[in-house]
Amino acid sequence: MISDFNDPELSGKYLGTITADFIKISDALKEASYQIRDRKFSNYPIFPISKEMQPIGKIFVGKEEKGLDWNYFMTYVDEFVQRKLIAEESLPDFEKAYKDPDEFCCLFVMDGAFTSFVYIPYPND
Repeated sequence: MISDFNDPELSGKYLGTITADFIKISDALKEASYQIRDRKFSNYPIFPISKEMQPIGKIFVGKEEKGLDWNYFMTYVDEFVQRKLIAEESLPDFEKAYKDPDEFCCLFVMDGAFTSFVYIPYPND
């Protein structure tokens, strides 16, 4: 279930709008990721994104607020396990696949029935 940009549906349909949004708020996402880890909430921050409001995580940046295509939420892996979106026995696989959070942002794209984890590299300063 964990994927990179190899998912053809993701590449064609979503990558452009996700990347355009990401560039605008990447600094805020990077700082939020750092704070989640620094305050020991989790080593695995996840930013669910959706065009509609949804129940996973807390709203971080609303699309109207910054003129974005996507709403950005923030949470971490524990909520995904609690909601049974990641099976407890799959947690070690998730942790192994999770990319360096100082270099990559872990997004969870939700659009109707389509859901996918995506790791986007933060722009170099």
